[in-house]
Amino acid sequence: MKRHLISAADLSRDDALLILDTADELAKISERSIKKLPTLRGRTVVNLFFEDSTRTRISFEAAAKRLSADVINFSAKGSSVSKGESLKDTALTLEAMGADAVVIRHGASGAPHRLASWVRGSVVNAGDGTHEHPTQALLDAFTMRRRLGSLDGRRVTIVGDILHSRVARSNVLLLATLGAEVTLVAPPTLLPVTVDSWPCEVSYDLDAVLPKSDVVMMLRVQRERMNAAFFPTEREYSRRYGLDRDRFARLRGETIVMHPGPMNRGMEIAADVADSPRSTIVEQVANGVTTRMAVLYLLLGGADLGGEIQ
Repeated sequence: MKRHLISAADLSRDDALLILDTADELAKISERSIKKLPTLRGRTVVNLFFEDSTRTRISFEAAAKRLSADVINFSAKGSSVSKGESLKDTALTLEAMGADAVVIRHGASGAPHRLASWVRGSVVNAGDGTHEHPTQALLDAFTMRRRLGSLDGRRVTIVGDILHSRVARSNVLLLATLGAEVTLVAPPTLLPVTVDSWPCEVSYDLDAVLPKSDVVMMLRVQRERMNAAFFPTEREYSRRYGLDRDRFARLRGETIVMHPGPMNRGMEIAADVADSPRSTIVEQVANGVTTRMAVLYLLLGGADLGGEIQ
């Protein structure tokens, strides 16, 4: 693997499979009463979050602590950033503290890439603007593989606000690398202008795509990033692009339903669909810790896993 994980495009097929296989090994630890390894003892991981987050920040914190790393949680609110300190000056402060890895979430696309040029430690992108969220794509692929086996030839349908979704972009890149066939479904107003260059198909008709899908991933409509009207009404959006009970009933028996969270229940996904046995939403949260453990473990050069997991 490279020193940083900034984009899903940074990962070759072998890199991605190494992370997923390592996560499989680390998942065995999560089933034990003591969920801890000494692998990263003495290393320092900084969680540098400029945007609000629950799942991702806690997941990275739990992952680092389970590997015995020291964790520093840095929130932009209440820090010198609120006084106008630049990202570069914050980075230099972290560098002076000897951070071995910096996990960054930032509202500006490209911020992790800039950070990587200022620090000697590894940089992990935990979401930058509307650009990417590679560890979410990894945990999604890990979840799919545990439910379905190999991803080669699997048909994955990603539905919703593709335009503002860093999750969608990372998933398209990673799943294509792993051999899956991805179809994006959204109204034309919620698709990026560059989507033709992505390694996927595009459809505007959810009902036509669903019966052929092995995985259906619903995305939240990100109202906080919208500065215009992208669809007539929420009811109209839900009618055309929501996974309701009737559409769920038309899925094949083995098809799984995913959502990266947080959800707008009743808009993009019905409550009983989100809570059904074929939904992996809770599993995705648990698998996030395991997958991020694997990323930190491999980036920070942990010792051979074999003896530690026995």
